[in-house]
Amino acid sequence: MTDLPERSILVQQHLARAGVETQIRVLPDSARTARAAADAIGCDVAAIANSLVLKANSAPILVMTSGGHRVDLDVLARSIGAVDVSMAPPAVVREATGQAIGGVAPVGHPSPLRTFIDEALRDHDVIWAAAGHPHTVMPLTFETLQRLTDGTIVAVE
Repeated sequence: MTDLPERSILVQQHLARAGVETQIRVLPDSARTARAAADAIGCDVAAIANSLVLKANSAPILVMTSGGHRVDLDVLARSIGAVDVSMAPPAVVREATGQAIGGVAPVGHPSPLRTFIDEALRDHDVIWAAAGHPHTVMPLTFETLQRLTDGTIVAVE
């Protein structure tokens, strides 16, 4: 664990407390986009679980979405019963997660975020999520992601 960035160590500790065994992988280059992560890992871009911090009715939420498509904010708002959904500014992302955009993990935040998971991620045996830093990723199953985050499965497009 000592070779991991500080925020990734926090993620690893959270995973261990939750009983999840996975290996956080340090990438040589930043994986701030789904395409960059998929290229570095050698997987389908749709198997990348993008972590998006959005604001729903002014409160931060986490949406784990497949890298294979874009979130339609109107569809998402209807799926989660929100009046308004918008992208959170970087300061809100950092405050809510303690992590930088491009490295937001599904866990390891100062407090749990209400989480929604793109139903399209179910199509993959292994999904890859950021692990607290733009250079770190981790493999998870859909079921593990849902259990870790207590996420609600929704349509995002």
